[in-house]
Amino acid sequence: MTAVQSPERSPGLNRELAPVRDRRTSAAGGRGRPGRVVAAAAVAGAMLAGGVAWLAESAGPASGAPTIAITAHHSRFEPDRVTVKPGSTVRFVIHNADPIDHEFIIGPPETHDIHERGLPHFHTGAVQGEVTVPAGATVETSWTFGPSGSPAVEYGCHLAGHWAYGMHGRALIR
Repeated sequence: MTAVQSPERSPGLNRELAPVRDRRTSAAGGRGRPGRVVAAAAVAGAMLAGGVAWLAESAGPASGAPTIAITAHHSRFEPDRVTVKPGSTVRFVIHNADPIDHEFIIGPPETHDIHERGLPHFHTGAVQGEVTVPAGATVETSWTFGPSGSPAVEYGCHLAGHWAYGMHGRALIR
């Protein structure tokens, strides 16, 4: 008859081996730890968003630039008409008082045509004049206007149906 060695004892060693636990299972015997993956993804996302915000902020207008406050309320921008000086860089601070997300896009007609056709509707601020405005949030962007005699520049939201509903405004250069 052959003696069977206990798996807890190793020949030639005078200590017991600790049981090995499968890292894919939790101490309670459950499968995996998706919470750790989600937490890691959230931290990575926050770091990326912080980096993008820093880039957008560092690329923004110098402090002291004129500021225009815009509020998104009932899927409309208030005010829907603003006046700016020719050649000025203006800082726009947009507050979303609605319970749904919006976007604030300012630019020439070609920009609005592209966005109306369905360009992705999430904007980090990396493109001047294009930001996503989450429900309840306040964000900012800037825009540099043309010289005297330039046409008015429109701003608006291109989420499904918002522009058609009237969520747009105009910046007059005077």
